[in-house]
Amino acid sequence: MTITFAREEIQQTIKMIHEENLDIRTITMGISLLDCVTEDLNSLERKIYDKVVKKASHLVTVGEQISSRYGIPIINKRVSVTPIAIAAAHLSSEGMVRIAKALDRAANELGINFIGGFSALVQKGFTEGDLALIDAIPQALSETNFVCSSVNIGTTKAGINMDAVKRMGEVILNCAQKTSAQDGIGAAKLVVFCNAPEDNPFMAGAFHGVGEPDCVINVGVSGPGVVAKVVKEFPDADFGELSNLIKQTAFKITRMGELIGRAASKALQVPFGIVDLSLAPTPAIGDSVAEILENMGLERCGTHGTTAALALLNDAVKKGGAMASSHVGGLSGAFIPVSEDAGMVKAVEVGALDLDKLEAMTCVCSVGLDMIAVPGDVSSETISAIIADEAAIGMINKKTTAVRIIPAIGKKAGERVEFGGLLGGAPVMNVHPFSSKTFINRGGRIPAPITSLSN
Repeated sequence: MTITFAREEIQQTIKMIHEENLDIRTITMGISLLDCVTEDLNSLERKIYDKVVKKASHLVTVGEQISSRYGIPIINKRVSVTPIAIAAAHLSSEGMVRIAKALDRAANELGINFIGGFSALVQKGFTEGDLALIDAIPQALSETNFVCSSVNIGTTKAGINMDAVKRMGEVILNCAQKTSAQDGIGAAKLVVFCNAPEDNPFMAGAFHGVGEPDCVINVGVSGPGVVAKVVKEFPDADFGELSNLIKQTAFKITRMGELIGRAASKALQVPFGIVDLSLAPTPAIGDSVAEILENMGLERCGTHGTTAALALLNDAVKKGGAMASSHVGGLSGAFIPVSEDAGMVKAVEVGALDLDKLEAMTCVCSVGLDMIAVPGDVSSETISAIIADEAAIGMINKKTTAVRIIPAIGKKAGERVEFGGLLGGAPVMNVHPFSSKTFINRGGRIPAPITSLSN
């Protein structure tokens, strides 16, 4: 399919790139590891390493060539693989760590930013492989540089596996403790999902679903700065007009993503998958989802009206993007990660935004509680309860929700953590002081809602 652009559209896109922080946040190659499965661990390590390196050998080069050809920044080149709990289901936790290190070596060889798929899908229960992988996560993430991990603990169809929720609270705390010298960055590479999509190009939650092709290219676009600029330019527009302006902008952003995705697909000779049209912020000033909401008329993100503003934004982004591409997928919408959004950080610092308000906002945004630092003395049960709340929102509302929370070991509310790069830094936020331990220790599975009976 040939994509054509009008002269005016090209000029607008150039302006977006140079003045408003527009970029392709990531091109992510998904790679199936199902044909690598073998009983011998040494052979499995070698097969996984060899396949990832072979399939993605030109990913970085092609990304740089396309970026140069079109003048569009491509910030990250990434790889996602089949959930390792499936591809290496027979391994012990020690074997899982060896596979994580093989993935890390492959990522280093390729020069990519991250590799995702050290993952398990346990919404309805555990296999031995799932348990081994989950046990391996803290060591794997503390002893690798590029590996990202995710665990799906619930779906609208299956309900919520509360045994997994309890375990993930412990795992997150352990990850933070093992990487406390780096402000708990191990926990920043781990996300807990409800209704995880199989074609998500964004880290830390990317994995290559079992329903995907052997190899595929997915693209994640960004552009909060572009949308913020448009909203600011029309201070008197009513909400219907504002929605249309955002839809038109999202259309242009997604068209750019489709162009880059198809160019990468052709150059790499692998199928084009989806465009994830998420508004993914960065720590850079002027590239903030919070700024978009404030340009709508809120004095500060987090005040009353924030959830309504975010709902309008998320809906308009999806509508505009869906008109621009027939292959929209992944997460798609507006992200609200605290540490990665300068406006969110400021809102927390001035007391306008707290954990409860963020939870309310996740009812209408793309994902969930993302890149939030909490005091280092937080209990694993409190982390688990936060995960359970977020999973319930996803399960009931038939949407993807997630938790990426970082216990800041040795730090209290009001102090800061720093990760650098796109992960940014953030103030440590308060959690409720009252215990959820007895609730979490019940275990079992929260049943799926009646709305799941839709067959």
